[in-house]
Amino acid sequence: MLSDWAAKTPWIDFLAKDPAIRSNTSVCLKVVDADIAALPADQQAAFAKALASALEKQGVALDIGAYRDAPPGLRIWCGATVETSDLAALTHWLDWAFATEKAALEGRPARPPPLQGREPTRDGWASLRSQ
Repeated sequence: MLSDWAAKTPWIDFLAKDPAIRSNTSVCLKVVDADIAALPADQQAAFAKALASALEKQGVALDIGAYRDAPPGLRIWCGATVETSDLAALTHWLDWAFATEKAALEGRPARPPPLQGREPTRDGWASLRSQ
């Protein structure tokens, strides 16, 4: 599911280029947008952290940032406890977070979050599943 989304999303790619060595459970992604990639390393890291922070503030994803010693990016748990529909919903939020943070970087207004007005439930973003 995430492979299909990443293939059609120009701003993101897998940290591991070779599909044979990618983890299926702890999926690591990096921001490859040309404007972001052109930033100094510390600003790229700050951008990735801002993505994770924006998602956490919306109650959509927790602990989604890359490992401390890994290149800047995102890490998504895709183990057996995660529903495919939740990952599909998350991709919309990822696109929103990217657009929001890039707009902030460029001094433009951000768009509202997807599914605005729906509150996450105690179990995280399961309530935000696509219908």
